[in-house]
Amino acid sequence: MCPRGEIGRHKGLKILALLGVPVRVWPRAPLNRMNKPVIISDKNDKSFKIKRFVKKTIEENKFKRHNLVIVIGGDGFMLQTLKRNNKLSNLFYGINSGNYGFLMNKFSKKNLIRNLKKSKITKISPLEMKVLRKKKIKKCLAINEVSILRQSRQAASVSIKNGSKFIIKKLISDGVLVSTPAGSTAYNMSVHGPILNLNSKKISVAPISAFRPRRWKGKILSDKSQVIIQNLNPIKRPISAVADNIEVRNAKKIRIKVNHKIKFKLLYDKNSSLQKKIKLEQLKKET
Repeated sequence: MCPRGEIGRHKGLKILALLGVPVRVWPRAPLNRMNKPVIISDKNDKSFKIKRFVKKTIEENKFKRHNLVIVIGGDGFMLQTLKRNNKLSNLFYGINSGNYGFLMNKFSKKNLIRNLKKSKITKISPLEMKVLRKKKIKKCLAINEVSILRQSRQAASVSIKNGSKFIIKKLISDGVLVSTPAGSTAYNMSVHGPILNLNSKKISVAPISAFRPRRWKGKILSDKSQVIIQNLNPIKRPISAVADNIEVRNAKKIRIKVNHKIKFKLLYDKNSSLQKKIKLEQLKKET
C-alpha cells in the first residue's frame, strides 16, 4: 500500500499506483503548515535586495519556525498581505523597506536570525466595514482605519450611531474616521483623534474638519460597538468609504465593527513592540 498522501498529481504516478507500484508523493504544504519560512516582498529594488539577503541567511543558518511568513516592504504592503491571508493562522514578521514602517521591524543584517528567534507575538483584530450602495452590500476589512470622505465639492452630511443610539444626529464635515488602536497613530492622529493603547479594547470615532458642530471632538467607544454612519443627503453630498486602501464610492450607509473572529499574529523584535511604538508616538512633540 502507498503511504497516506496525494497520489495522482501527475498522470505517470497514477498509472504506477494502479499497477501496484509503491508511490510516495506527499501533498504540497499549504502556507499555514510550513516549517520553512515563506518570504514575500514588495516589487522594488530595495525589497528584492533585502529578500535575497534574508533567504540566503536563513538557508545558511538552517533557520525554521512553524507558519512564519516574512513580509518585506512598507506598511501598505503589510496591510495588503494580512488581508489576503486573513483565514490563515500564520505568524507575520515585517521587515521595513518603505518609508515609515510603523507595522514593520527595522532591517538588521547582523541580528536577523536572533531577532527572528526572539520576536514576540502581538495579536490585532481588524475592523469590518459593510457599505450599502445601489442596493448592494460591499464588505471590506480595515486594519488601521475606515475613512468616510466627501466625494465632491460639497461637505458630507452624516448621522452617526452606536447601535441604535445616536452619537451625533447631524455632522457636516469633510468626513469621519473610525480607527483601531493599531491605526490610532496614523491618519487618526493627523485629524487630532486620540491615540489608543493596544490593549484598551476601544475604537475611535473622529471627525475630519468638522464644520457643524465645529467643536465636536469625536468619541471613544468599546470595541464591541457597531458604528452606523448614514449619508443624510446622498444625491447632493455623495460620500466614499475607504477601508485602509480599498475605496467604495457613493456609499449610503456604512456599518463598522471589530471582527473579533480574525486575529492577525504579528511578530516584533524584543525591544521594538507595537505597543512600545504607540507609547513613543504619545510622547513625541509635534513638529
